[in-house]
Amino acid sequence: MDFGIGTILLILLVLVAGYAIVTYNGLVRARQLVREAWSGIDVQLKRRADLIPNLIETVKGYAAHERGTFEEVTELRARAQSLPAGDVAGRAQVEGMLSQALGRLLAVAEAYPDLKANQNFMQLQTTLETLEGEIQMSRRYYNGAARDLNIKVESFPSNLVAGAFGFEKAEYFEIENPEDRVVPKVSFS
Repeated sequence: MDFGIGTILLILLVLVAGYAIVTYNGLVRARQLVREAWSGIDVQLKRRADLIPNLIETVKGYAAHERGTFEEVTELRARAQSLPAGDVAGRAQVEGMLSQALGRLLAVAEAYPDLKANQNFMQLQTTLETLEGEIQMSRRYYNGAARDLNIKVESFPSNLVAGAFGFEKAEYFEIENPEDRVVPKVSFS
């Protein structure tokens, strides 16, 4: 069997094209996983945002003089909901501030034994604690999907295919303010 230079070039071209197709499909899959993961975070954050008005109203009935705290939580909730869907860094920053404000709101309840015993408040508190855990899991999943995409976008030789087809790195959902890393205490027992 005598392979000519043309046959060798054809085989080489088929191998390169095959690699490019497999790599492109892997990049598409990784990008879709990042989008899916972001959607999961978005759903959990929306659930938390929907819970906030009920929480504020419940606490407001007992602590009407805590107006500044209520306004801050409401303003941060509105800011978080107004951010564009793809603004991961902006959303992470505002959500971190919102978590801190919620912690302060819940701390207000410490001074009101009747509020701590209120069944509606206890249910809202439990729901918020559950949501915070789900948000944390969603963030980890998103950051893992972002990491996998970023590795493919930056690694050689897949970075050649990524660059040719406009694939970009995904931003991590990170808390930038070290004070935001402090977990608010939400236990009232």
